[in-house]
Parts: sequence; C-alpha cells; structure tokens
Amino acid sequence: MFEITVAPWLPWALLSAAFAALTAIFAKIGVEDINSDLATFIRTVVILAVVAAILAARKSFQPLDSITGRSWLFLGLSGFATGASWLCYFRALQLGEASRVAPVDKLSVVLVALLGAVLLGETLALHTWAGVLLITGGVILVAWN
Repeated sequence: MFEITVAPWLPWALLSAAFAALTAIFAKIGVEDINSDLATFIRTVVILAVVAAILAARKSFQPLDSITGRSWLFLGLSGFATGASWLCYFRALQLGEASRVAPVDKLSVVLVALLGAVLLGETLALHTWAGVLLITGGVILVAWN
C-alpha cells in the first residue's frame, strides 16, 4: 500500500497561492479608479486590522522587549521590501493585465531560490534548478507581447 505524506507547510503554501491569486484579481478591479499608492495604503490598513484581530483572538501578542534586535532589523527590512513590492505591484496592475502582471511578479520564486542559495547557503538539487529555469521560461512566455 502506498502512503502519501504531506509536508506540514504544503497546505499553507497552497492556501497562500490561492489567496495571492485572489489578491491579484481583487486588486486589479479595485485599482481601476484610484491612485495605485492609495490602493496599496487601503490594502495595508485592511491587512493590519485583520492580523491584529487574529493576534487578539489567539492571544498571540508578546511583549515587544522580548523581540531581539536582529528580529526587529530583519522584520523591518522585510516590511520595507513588502511595501515597495506592493507599491510596484499595484502600479503594474493599474497599467497591465492581471494575467500577465501576476506571473511576472512570481519571478520572486526564482529570486528567492537564487538568494537562498547565495545568501543563506541553501543547497538546491539539480531538479530544483531545473524548476527555477522552467519558472523563468514560463514567466517569459506569459509576459511576452
């Protein structure tokens, strides 16, 4: 009998992909008649409220002084990168088709693999590198006019 094991992160990653797809469609519709930066701000306020409600409901807040300086630094840098990404993404959605913008945005998968290998010392198997190349090729095909 075959036993199928699912990595504990996989369902969450699949849900993330599904919500990211909805994000692109909803954002494309929402950004039609307003400034893309304002749209990003509205989205950010909603995210802040939702995450704060989840933290409150789960009683997951922790004292701020329990967070290390290193965590503050890198979470802060991540926040800046997220904000920049969202501003660029909403502007791209305002100017382009969601079916082309979202796949190009997913070049982040390729960049994470490369940066993970270079900066974090992660080892990528040959089939992983093949996947990175296929993703890159797929993005080029989708974005090609």
